[in-house]
Amino acid sequence: MKPFIQDLAAQHGHQATHLLAMLRAVQARFHYIPEQAIGQLAGLLSIPRTQIIGVAEFYSFFHLQPRGQYELLVSDSVTDHMLGKHQLMGYLAEKLKVTVGGVRGDGMVSLDNTSCTGLCDQGPAGLVNGRALTRLDVTKIDLIAGLIDQQKPLEQWPAELFQVADNIYQPGLLLGQPIAYGSALEATFKRGLQETLAEITQSGLRGRGGAGYTTGWKWHLCYEGPEEDAFCDIDAQKKPQRYVICNADEGEPGTFKDRVLLNRYADQVFEGMTVCASIIGAEQGFLYLRGEYLFLYDKLQTVLQQRRDAGLLGTNILGQGFDFDIEICLGAGAYICGEESALIESLEGKMGIPRNRPPYPVTQGYLGKPTVVNNVETFLAAAAIAVHGGGWFSGIGTEKSKGTKILSISGDCARPGIYEYPFGTTIQTILDGCGADDVLGVQIGGPSGTFISNQEFHRKLAFEDLATGGSFIIFNNSRNILDIVNNFTHFFAHESCGFCTPCRVGTSLLKKQLDKIVEGHGSAGDVVALEELCRLVKNHSHCGLGQTAANPIITTLERYPELYQAQLKKISYEPGFDLDAALETARRMANRNDAAAHLAQVGEDHE
Repeated sequence: MKPFIQDLAAQHGHQATHLLAMLRAVQARFHYIPEQAIGQLAGLLSIPRTQIIGVAEFYSFFHLQPRGQYELLVSDSVTDHMLGKHQLMGYLAEKLKVTVGGVRGDGMVSLDNTSCTGLCDQGPAGLVNGRALTRLDVTKIDLIAGLIDQQKPLEQWPAELFQVADNIYQPGLLLGQPIAYGSALEATFKRGLQETLAEITQSGLRGRGGAGYTTGWKWHLCYEGPEEDAFCDIDAQKKPQRYVICNADEGEPGTFKDRVLLNRYADQVFEGMTVCASIIGAEQGFLYLRGEYLFLYDKLQTVLQQRRDAGLLGTNILGQGFDFDIEICLGAGAYICGEESALIESLEGKMGIPRNRPPYPVTQGYLGKPTVVNNVETFLAAAAIAVHGGGWFSGIGTEKSKGTKILSISGDCARPGIYEYPFGTTIQTILDGCGADDVLGVQIGGPSGTFISNQEFHRKLAFEDLATGGSFIIFNNSRNILDIVNNFTHFFAHESCGFCTPCRVGTSLLKKQLDKIVEGHGSAGDVVALEELCRLVKNHSHCGLGQTAANPIITTLERYPELYQAQLKKISYEPGFDLDAALETARRMANRNDAAAHLAQVGEDHE
């Protein structure tokens, strides 16, 4: 082991900022992170063992105990549930002779649930040693079980198991006319850096990750700083190092557009990052790629190398004396790292815990330096605007929401996939486009967004009405709203980073209180208590995860209060847990099982 760890550290320049990449390599080699490896890395990187252990425990794809030679993870997203995931999971466990969450006795295979894999348009989906498995069914499970029992290397598995489709059904302004290779950079240098930033600003482009911050102003602040009101002379002497980060950690259940953009339009995304770098004076960029998209890694590395060979990356880009390169960094399974400051912490080789703000990344980001963080779709759009100009983009959309929005549509519709619509499009138009009928409601923006009922389909896709990072999950009238809310609430409790008490404790309490109601044990006052918990978590959490974790409950309570009330028992009090069951361990230790060793819990019935 020691030579392997020494070579690994040397390959990464003994830089602690590359800790995630090194732990991923250790995990891939040994199927867990051995204690010996932790000690060796601590010495070679000059960081405490506790820091490495903390990072290993923080990310769900790292394990401190051995996993199977074949590690199978099945998505637990609501869209997978809608496609029969529960039954398939039971069948898979039976075929593999392994319990969910366990490792088979021979150490050959382990099986567990995981959060959304970004394959909602082709589920039920999963991962095997990080490689995507799509459209799982009984036939495929039989095939997978046989391959594992034969100990076939993944390279020898049938390619059909790993097929991931793009499913682009509605191209628009951006997807319908991708730019020519290198054209955005050529236009930027020809027009001038300051003039190109003015075009980005004029376009009205806002961040497409969900927050909607004005892109041109963010780039300006990163270069000039918040104290200046006017645009600086960008063509003047460069300021100290800046960084450009593309956030490709789309962990919101129901979102998969960035996966498709990176598979189909990676060149344009990288070009948008390079345009940004030329404007703000950055020499280094990062693509933070969510761990679930490991299958894209090699292809993206090839694209980057082709751009270097063409003079579009590296030194003296297009002969302009401008140096810039991009490094791909893989995440390791943490939804919270979609938050920009948590992502930066992760890039620095740490736990992905959101930072206090201010300061914001534009002034103090990666390694404390000014940093632009935008998402994949934003850079894609910026590259197109650099070619066509700001007016081309701003001529579409609404007054406050310019251009188009790319949606990841999944759930109960005939054609789940990628759709691009102008801002201002009604929800009904979108539903008609993807073949959705008999619709109960739509979850817009993922679990952290808004659930709208079938009385609201006149509403519009726009920052001033229904803002979204792209997730669009459709539910028909056969679905149970409380089951949907329960899935989302459990998701947030699982993904809380644990940094602040309101979120760490609050999401757990929300989960337990909702479970109590959904399972029919709620009584008068429990819905009021649930609402109070929602307010506490929303108003006092440290970051966006906790601040939006109660949204599934809040938005459905507003629309369907009768569904919650219908679950309640007509009693004055119902305990939240079983007191008698809690004493079972004590009875065993005392070797007692007489009547006096039991407690009665009976609610008073007023019927």
